[in-house]
Amino acid sequence: MTPEAALQHWLDQRLDAAGAQWLRDAVAGLAGGGTDRDLYRSVSLVSRKLGKAPLALDAAALAVAAQARPGWDPSPWTVDQAARVRLLLAAATDSDTFVRRLDQLCATADVDELVAFYRGLPLYPDAPRHRQRAAEGVRTNMRVVFEAVAHHNPYPAEQLPEDAWNQMVLKTLFVGSTLHPIAGLDGRANATLARMLSDYAHERWAAARPVSPELWRCVGPFAAGHLLDDLARVLDSGTPPERAAAVLALRSATDPHARTLLDRHAALRDTVAARGTDWTNVLEFN
Repeated sequence: MTPEAALQHWLDQRLDAAGAQWLRDAVAGLAGGGTDRDLYRSVSLVSRKLGKAPLALDAAALAVAAQARPGWDPSPWTVDQAARVRLLLAAATDSDTFVRRLDQLCATADVDELVAFYRGLPLYPDAPRHRQRAAEGVRTNMRVVFEAVAHHNPYPAEQLPEDAWNQMVLKTLFVGSTLHPIAGLDGRANATLARMLSDYAHERWAAARPVSPELWRCVGPFAAGHLLDDLARVLDSGTPPERAAAVLALRSATDPHARTLLDRHAALRDTVAARGTDWTNVLEFN
């Protein structure tokens, strides 16, 4: 099943007869050579015609999504977001026209529309053409729009260069968001990011401000020297979630001194393991 077919199937299941017919007519019109005006008008009518209920996908539907497009996770999507992306994909022609239309839609979009367009990034044709669009989403001051790019979205890990990726991860912490919904986080970990995160932690410590336990996830694989000293500090004086996160980080470290540090905190190490604590639930450790 293609992403377009999956979206259409899920929407058909959730819309009433009038809404489903309106969407099918709009999709058919756009697929048959609809104009820019047709696309923009249809997109603008989505909320009024279809509402904003959660798409509410179950495990089977999410498995279909992953098969249709590896890495695609539409679990947080709503009906209006799915319909807007469905319409945009129906109108896809050549790459230049698609990019121009997407740029115009984003230029005039409200927040709900922007969230839809950014969540749709992994589905758009000619993926490299949308790197600038993704970078703009990362730069936004609107957290919900930023998270539409950063969370449950495989596009950044696949397409952003290292410097843009690193800035996205750092900004996720800066805006008070969480790291675990970032797709591909472990695969894109790098030494430069580890140093950036350590510097950020030191700035927070100097200002007597809390440091997210999740920060250490991207530090662990590169923990050596002063980065190990940072983790030792967390183990000695951090909150329970921070100390558990330090244990998880040290598990991924390759420096032999990391094992020594873990052995010094064997009771905590064993408790973390016994509880099945991982990066998805470390914030709940107590």
